[in-house]
Amino acid sequence: QVQLVESGGGLVQPGGSLRLSCAASGSLFRLLVMGWYRQAPGKQRELVAAITSGASTNYADSVKGRFTVSRDNAKNTVYLQMSSLKVEDTAVYYCYAATTVNSWWGQGTQVTVSS
Repeated sequence: QVQLVESGGGLVQPGGSLRLSCAASGSLFRLLVMGWYRQAPGKQRELVAAITSGASTNYADSVKGRFTVSRDNAKNTVYLQMSSLKVEDTAVYYCYAATTVNSWWGQGTQVTVSS
């Protein structure tokens, strides 16, 4: 029902920056939570950052101070500004969105940090 369309992934050198975007469409319900997970090769999927409709945020300890999550409620769009990127940030990043009764996943976008 709800579709999440991601953009902004790619290749970046250590210390560089990228901004991911995810736009939700197809639902009349308010998306109370939007955010990002990631999965690196050989590792489990983990929460990176999330933000509520009231702008409350939550970050993984590994990205605090480097990543910033934000959203445009009118556009149902969530962003992830990634700075000071490290090799260990390399992963497939997945957008997600949730109401009080449902949740949805994006298709994933590859972020590769390498020199």
